Amino acid sequence: MLRTFDTHKIRKTRELSGRLWDFTPAEGEYAGKTQKVMVPSCLETYPGFGNYRGLADYETTFEAQGNVRLEFKGVSHFARVFIDGRETASHYGSYTPFSVCVTGLAAGTHTLKVTVDNAFRDEYSLDFPNDYMSYGGISRGVCLDEIGELFLQWVHITPLKEESGVWTVRAEVSVRNLTERAGCALLSLSLAGQELISSQISPAPGEQSYTFENLTVTGVTPWSMDSPVLYPIQARLSQDGQVFDDLIDRTGFRLVQVQDNRILLNGRPVRIKGFCRHEDHPHFGCALPAEAIARDLQLVRDLGANSIRTSHYPNDELFLDMCDEMGILVWEENHARGLSEEQMRNPFFEPQCEEVIRAMITAHYNHPSIYIWGILNECASDTALGRECYQAQFSLIRSLDLSRPVSYASCKYNADICQDLPDICSWNMYPYWYDDETAVKKIEDLDAFLGKQGIHKPLIVSEVGAGAIYAFRDTAKDVWSEDLQAEILGKQLTEIFSKERCSGLYIWQFCDVRVSRIWWAMRRPKSRNNKGLVDEYRRPKLAYDVVKGIFEKLENYW
Repeated sequence: MLRTFDTHKIRKTRELSGRLWDFTPAEGEYAGKTQKVMVPSCLETYPGFGNYRGLADYETTFEAQGNVRLEFKGVSHFARVFIDGRETASHYGSYTPFSVCVTGLAAGTHTLKVTVDNAFRDEYSLDFPNDYMSYGGISRGVCLDEIGELFLQWVHITPLKEESGVWTVRAEVSVRNLTERAGCALLSLSLAGQELISSQISPAPGEQSYTFENLTVTGVTPWSMDSPVLYPIQARLSQDGQVFDDLIDRTGFRLVQVQDNRILLNGRPVRIKGFCRHEDHPHFGCALPAEAIARDLQLVRDLGANSIRTSHYPNDELFLDMCDEMGILVWEENHARGLSEEQMRNPFFEPQCEEVIRAMITAHYNHPSIYIWGILNECASDTALGRECYQAQFSLIRSLDLSRPVSYASCKYNADICQDLPDICSWNMYPYWYDDETAVKKIEDLDAFLGKQGIHKPLIVSEVGAGAIYAFRDTAKDVWSEDLQAEILGKQLTEIFSKERCSGLYIWQFCDVRVSRIWWAMRRPKSRNNKGLVDEYRRPKLAYDVVKGIFEKLENYW
C-alpha cells in the first residue's frame, strides 16, 4: 500500500512491493546466501541481521514491455538499480523517493535488482551513528508504471484566499518527454470536480513545467484540524480526444500565516499540542505498515494532540495521507540531526541536504497537513559556517514553496546566530531532566535573548520531555522511573502552556526508539531513547494519562 487512494485511473500501474523478494547479503556469515524477505522492510529486522552494516542485493521480476517508470519511495542509505543486469540509476537519501525510466523493453519477464548499502561512509553525509537507528533496506514501497513518450510527473496546487473570500489556486504541472523531439498534447486539470485548465502544450525533450495563475475554485470548505476536508486533483494528457495519461492527488484549502507572535491557520491562532515521532517499531524498524501507522495516529489523537513533528527526516507518504484525513498538523523536516561544524564541512553535506529538500517538497507539496518546513535539527547554528548553511537551505525552501513558514529546532542557548532567518523560532529544552531550571525561566530567557536582537516571531518549544523505562515504578521517583517522567512532564507542560508567548510544544517523544549501538547505546538504557509516552511496543507509561489530561483541557486555538 503506497497511498490511501488511487493515484491513476488511466495510467497502468502496479505495486512491486507487498510481496517477497530475494535478499542476498554481500558480507558477514550469511554472505552469498539468498533468502526470501518482504519488501518493504528493514534488513536489521531479519533474524541474524540486527546490526548488519554493508552491501546487500534485493531482487525480483516483473512483466512489462515498452516504456516503464519505476518509483522507489525510500531505500536506505544508498541504492543502485539494475534492470536485466544493466545499471539504470543510483540514489542516496534514505527517506526520499526517486524514480527511473526505462524505454523500449521487449515483451516478457524482466529482472529488477537493487543493491543497497547501509554502511556509514563519509560520502553518506546525513547517515551516521545517531540517537535513533539508521535502518537499511528497501524500507518503503516500490511501484511500476507503464508510460508513453509523454507523461505527468507531478502537480502542485497552492491555494490562495482573496480579500473577497473567493478561493483561487496557482497550479504548476510537470511533464516529461522521453523522446528527442518536441511533443504535443492537451493538458487538462480539474480540482474539486471543477475543470480549471485545458491547454495545448508542446513539451521539449526532458522535463518541463507549466504554471497557471489565479484559477478560481468555488464552493469549497476550508481544511482545518476540526474539519479536514480534502478535494481531488486530476491532471490528464490527451491526443485526438483520447486521454493517454493521468495523475491524481489531493489537497485541502487552507492558509498558514505568521502574524506577530502567532501562527495562524485560516486566520485563527493555533495552539500546538504535539509529539516528535520517529518511524520506528521493534517488529518493522522504520518500515511501518499502514496498520501500524494508523495505530500510532489513533494513540496521538487519544492523547488529545493535534500535531506531529517528523523528527528527523521526511516521512512515508502514507503517514502524511492519514494526517491529511485526520486533521493532524505536521512539521516536516529534512534529514539532518545534530551535525557539528566539522560534519557540515563534509563536501557532500550541502548538496545532499539540498537534494533531500527538493525531493521532500516536490513529493509532499500538496499535503495540507504540512504547515512547517523544518531543517537542521540541533546543528551548528552558533557558527558562521552554520549560518551560511541555514541561510542557503531556507532560501532554497522559499524558492520552492512560499505558502508555508520555515523553522529549525535549536539548542544553542545564548549562542545561536541564526534566529533572524526562520519565520518561527523553535527551541529544544528539557527542564527538570537535564537541569533544574524551570520551563518558565527558560522561555523568559529565550524571549529576552530574541528581544535584544529585535526578533519578535512565534516561539515553539520543539522538544521537551523526560525518560522512563517501561514498567519501572519507583515511589522514590528515581531517574528512569515512570513516576519521575510523569511528574516532570506534568510540570513542563503546565509551565509552558502558562506562557502565552509560546505557540505550543512538541513532546520528545511519542514512542521509545532504538538508537545506534556506537556511542549512543552507552547513554541510553536498553539501547533505546526512552523518552516515549509509550514504549517501543506502544504500551503506555504513567505519563500517558498525565499528558492526556493536560492536552484535552486545551483548545486547538488560542
